[in-house]
Amino acid sequence: MTDKEKFDLWLEKAERDLDAAGAMFDTGRWFYVVFMCQQAIEKLVKGLYVQYVDDNVPRTHNISLLINCFETDLPVKVEEKHYQLFDALSKHYLADRYPAYISITAEQINKKQAEDIFKNTKEVFQWLLTLKM
Repeated sequence: MTDKEKFDLWLEKAERDLDAAGAMFDTGRWFYVVFMCQQAIEKLVKGLYVQYVDDNVPRTHNISLLINCFETDLPVKVEEKHYQLFDALSKHYLADRYPAYISITAEQINKKQAEDIFKNTKEVFQWLLTLKM
């Protein structure tokens, strides 16, 4: 399997997660909007990792850490606002993995926050697509 085919598999999963974020938004599940946004961006960045580094993608959910592995090879600089989104999304991923925090975190996300994160995620998703080889 070529690196492009591997990227396409990651992309397919990422697009599915982004669609799921939209479905969660439509049903008012704000916490899961953010969680699925995290999943979408993480998978797209892992696809880029395959193209820029190799197919031994680190088993981490820290998006900033992943993109730092190949940022110097990118044709453009990753903006601070992108890192802020990556870090916010990564924080919510961790919260979902530890049940004691789910209810606390879920209560802290309202419709406006979910809407903003979803909008920003879609924009960054499109920007990340411009980085594929």
